[in-house]
Amino acid sequence: MLTLHGDHRSGNCYKIELALAQLGLDYRFVDVDILRGQSRTPEFLVLNANGKIPLLQLADGRCLAESNAILCYLADGTPLWPAERYARAQVLQWLFFEQYSHEPYIATARFIVQYLGRPPERAVDLAAKMAPGRRALAVMEQQLAVQPFFCDAGYTIADIALYAYTHVADEGDFDLSAYPAIGAWLQRVREQPGHVAMIGG
Repeated sequence: MLTLHGDHRSGNCYKIELALAQLGLDYRFVDVDILRGQSRTPEFLVLNANGKIPLLQLADGRCLAESNAILCYLADGTPLWPAERYARAQVLQWLFFEQYSHEPYIATARFIVQYLGRPPERAVDLAAKMAPGRRALAVMEQQLAVQPFFCDAGYTIADIALYAYTHVADEGDFDLSAYPAIGAWLQRVREQPGHVAMIGG
């Protein structure tokens, strides 16, 4: 059986939980509390030397890190990860966008507010996440204003990846009411077969 090491409140971990549910795959979940250093123990570092979650452990013991790489592995051979060359490149385009233009701002702002409790010493850092986070949301809004999902192939792991932190962006002080196309897309994602909500989100 697959084993997912993670934190239910983490968007990067939730991506994997959502994909597993929508693909109908059984798995075991192992809670890892990063604030208590549980991803930096010698035992965990044997599994992932980078000391981060999520981490997917295969039935044969091999491990795979990095949330979007895990998504690609799980969805291979399914419509969530299309086989056609351009379609697959489109998915990768949005996966890279999520990690480099979206997650560092939307997710980090949420981490400061929800995980750390908005400490005064992080106020400047939190404020610095707002403008680039809104730029990422504007790019998404533009794309979703002309098509229902991010890629021409329809609902894919690109949507799963971007949904994970976008649907809780308000928890990091981002007001999604200014992005109606994103709001409509969030509802379409919720209506996909096998959808599960983020635990605690």
